[in-house]
Amino acid sequence: MSPAVSDARVAELLAELATLADPKILAVNARHGDDHAVNLTQLRAVAKRVKTDHGLADALWATGDTAARLLALLICRPKQFSREGLDAMLRDARTPKVHDWLVGYVVKKSPHAEGLRQSWFNDPDPVVASAGWALTSERVAKSPEGLDLDDLLDRIEADMADAAPRLQWAMNTCLAQIGIEHPSLRSRAVAIGERLGVLKDYPTPPNCTSPYAPTWIAEMVSRQTR
Repeated sequence: MSPAVSDARVAELLAELATLADPKILAVNARHGDDHAVNLTQLRAVAKRVKTDHGLADALWATGDTAARLLALLICRPKQFSREGLDAMLRDARTPKVHDWLVGYVVKKSPHAEGLRQSWFNDPDPVVASAGWALTSERVAKSPEGLDLDDLLDRIEADMADAAPRLQWAMNTCLAQIGIEHPSLRSRAVAIGERLGVLKDYPTPPNCTSPYAPTWIAEMVSRQTR
């Protein structure tokens, strides 16, 4: 795609996303730190129509617009990003939804995922570190070989209660995954969750599982035995 065509296409898509903006959606998202106003089902419909286009994804990301960046993450080719490129994107992704989609839809599918996990895990920026913990949770559940799960529990026990919100959430997810997937460590994971009480009072809609680790672990283990 030539730069001129790309610029025109980006402008066209930005205009379309603007027409889909809904102030009510923005108000809801703002409570969670997000600044986009487009219904995500509608956004996915746009992505389905546009189809995969990595060059266009790069151009959309460069706009800095949150809805455009979410669209970019849906139409990109994850394996075409360099490690350095993904690191720069992560550090520039400050809204929760862009951060979550970048890690979940792109980084996890990248050949650089493990290297970035190790790099981000101890980053002094808690938002960046949360991405490292999110990738660690993925490994805890799917490929735990080589991970020191006891050390992870030590870190969670020592640091989770006072961690910044997004990092705390990611550490709590890791705690729950250890308890769910590793029976030999389940009682310790539950005990840590009970002692710290992180997210114990988190408002949870009916028919949804609480993020409070002891409750989350119990519910998911019970489903495994049904």
